[in-house]
Amino acid sequence: MKILLVAGARPNFMKIAPLVHQLKSLQAGKPTSEKMISYKLIHTGQHYDYEMSKVFFEELDIPEPDYFLGAGSGSHAEQTAKVMVEFEKVCMKEKPDVVVVVGDVNSTLACSVTAKKLNIKVAHVEAGLRSGDMTMPEEINRIVTDSMSDYLFVSEKSGIRNLKKEGKNKKKIFFVGNIMIDTLYYGLKKLTSYQAGKREKQQDIKRASRQADKPASQKYAVVTLHRPSNVDDKDKLSDILSALKEISRDMTIYFPIHPRTEKNIRRFNLRSILKDSNMKTMAPLSYIDFLSLWKDAALVLTDSGGIQEETTVLGIPCFTIRENTERPITIEQGTNTLVGTKGRGILEAYRKFKKGGGKKGRIPKLWDGKTAKRIINILYID
Repeated sequence: MKILLVAGARPNFMKIAPLVHQLKSLQAGKPTSEKMISYKLIHTGQHYDYEMSKVFFEELDIPEPDYFLGAGSGSHAEQTAKVMVEFEKVCMKEKPDVVVVVGDVNSTLACSVTAKKLNIKVAHVEAGLRSGDMTMPEEINRIVTDSMSDYLFVSEKSGIRNLKKEGKNKKKIFFVGNIMIDTLYYGLKKLTSYQAGKREKQQDIKRASRQADKPASQKYAVVTLHRPSNVDDKDKLSDILSALKEISRDMTIYFPIHPRTEKNIRRFNLRSILKDSNMKTMAPLSYIDFLSLWKDAALVLTDSGGIQEETTVLGIPCFTIRENTERPITIEQGTNTLVGTKGRGILEAYRKFKKGGGKKGRIPKLWDGKTAKRIINILYID
């Protein structure tokens, strides 16, 4: 059996890494007389700074990709088309049995369509997640990818309900758990064995890492903000930053700034809000460095997806600065609170947090660090 593992954006590599580890383990443990399994790793180049991607290969202990498609930037249509053209060449050459895609980025959609038109089976990791918001490009990518996938690997039970509601064949649906949690546990294990000075760090990462040395009684928050609907509008971005500034009066906020957010802060002349606050800004962090920062935080504020899940597992209160989430289990069972995209909603949630110490939750079923093993076992046995 030959598998192509597809990753395009940096968060994809966090979801691909456990699959790579499991495939390596399977290959090492199988005598030549048994069914053989091989894989190739594809980097579509959707997040096109190859050097920035390399740190993920190093930290997550995965090999550099066998193919780098170099899709680069552009509109959604341009980027999707570039990936499709280049990925078709790879499929024609490699003739895989299965193409595995993860998440909900443009590369997920592009490679699914390409593979399916070549009559290659498609496996979607994180299938069935729905926000119900068709203004989000990710929602369109999810729906289209799931419509043609032969293996629908689901991370939470809402995904099963969504897929059945959409008429998917229940024999294609597999509840395997959350692969991001595999990587979280792997990262935590690396942090415990981390040796200071093993590799050079940028000054801003050093500044962030020193936070881990503070006494446990000294609380701090971490924020990530990058979604176009939040950062591309001056009034909305100003309102959110002003709310964060208010929170920073109580506790330091560490803020790794996404390039898109940084660009718009400059464009809208909002730097003064950050300067007159207790918000510590820095360049984007690698996965391990970011984990070392937020794992001890009292509160995380974000408009991303995966960290809603990771904070739930570590029991850290999370404010999601969005109107909806495709990960409802993090609200129903976890530590996540949907606070909306207005400053007053963020501050109202924070006032409740101050009174009660944050939302308490529990770890959802099968978020146990063994999801990749279940996925590969299903593909291998099928």
